[in-house]
Amino acid sequence: MQLDLNGMTPKQFLEQYWQKKPLVIRQGFKHFEDLLSPEEMAGLACEDVVESRRVFKQDGDWQAEFGPFESYEELGETDWTLIVQALNNWVPEAEDLIKCFDFIPRWRLDDVMVSYATPGGGVGPHIDLYDVFICQGSGRRRWRVGDLGPHKEFAAHPALLHTEAFDPIIDVELLPGDILYLPPGYPHDGVTLEPSMSFSVGYRTASAKDMVSAMADHIIDKDLCNEQIADPDRALSNNSGIINNSDLARIKQQLFDTLDDKLVSEFSGRYLTQSKCELDLPEESLGFQSTDIAAQIKQQPLIKLGGLRTLYFETSATDGVVYINGEQFTLSADAKTNREAFIALLCDTQELTAEALSPYLNDQHLIEQLTQWVNAGYWYYEDIE
Repeated sequence: MQLDLNGMTPKQFLEQYWQKKPLVIRQGFKHFEDLLSPEEMAGLACEDVVESRRVFKQDGDWQAEFGPFESYEELGETDWTLIVQALNNWVPEAEDLIKCFDFIPRWRLDDVMVSYATPGGGVGPHIDLYDVFICQGSGRRRWRVGDLGPHKEFAAHPALLHTEAFDPIIDVELLPGDILYLPPGYPHDGVTLEPSMSFSVGYRTASAKDMVSAMADHIIDKDLCNEQIADPDRALSNNSGIINNSDLARIKQQLFDTLDDKLVSEFSGRYLTQSKCELDLPEESLGFQSTDIAAQIKQQPLIKLGGLRTLYFETSATDGVVYINGEQFTLSADAKTNREAFIALLCDTQELTAEALSPYLNDQHLIEQLTQWVNAGYWYYEDIE
């Protein structure tokens, strides 16, 4: 699968469109094929661990239901949509789609969402708070996109936040392989013209409120930041009830000093690698030995589990620090090879081949750590249960 930005380079796209304005990319994917069939999608929506929902109208009112679902016959043949979140957690082929957008770092990635809709189906006019590439699969869908503005939103259903009518700046019919890029804040409405599927690659960040709240929990859980304000140079005060400018500066400085690179990276590394949806992990250790890893890698590559988040920071990778699935790991300082390069290999690639791992296969410390991750299900051999 190869992305064609209609003559633009990824750099040009980021400069001209990313978080600036919508874009229709005609035939961004030539000969695009659905990543799964509607029947396979329906099968996923039967599973408890898969986040799914369906949206439809009943007697003129919008309805939304959450899976798992056993049947769709009662919905008829028109005017309904089935949605499955985090397709990349369950369908390996979704990784090929994500790779096409890897000019945006993975810490910004939310997930791949798949939508199947019957004629007339859609989720109604709404506004998203994230960037999304809506990739049209089989069938056709009409999209209307409005401009930024003070659009009034309302609850069309407890699970559906809609926006008022808007004048479109884009009114387009997407065909298989076409892509619609939408930055946050642009109202849009998609209506299916014939049975169709679309695959949305979404990118988001948490709000400052959510990050500060989660960081406070992290500080409390780890019993950090217990230092108090010191003011040995305090000047005489003539007003006992005042917080003067010097004291305000002390308070601000205490908070700023708390947010040093170490704390922010440790917290955000854990926070940003947490999966919002359940991963397909084994219930107990798989029992591999380090010798098994070294031998098997010569036969087939290790594949990163779909949906697994792995990140590292420039400031701490040299110290062997890597973040995986909400945890911080520090590779042994006794490693004989370059820990930073090993971490980059783990996080920047989705497959660990024998050639890529060859510099590290004789480094017992690194291979033992990799073995622990394989036993946890973070990397796997495709042909071994």
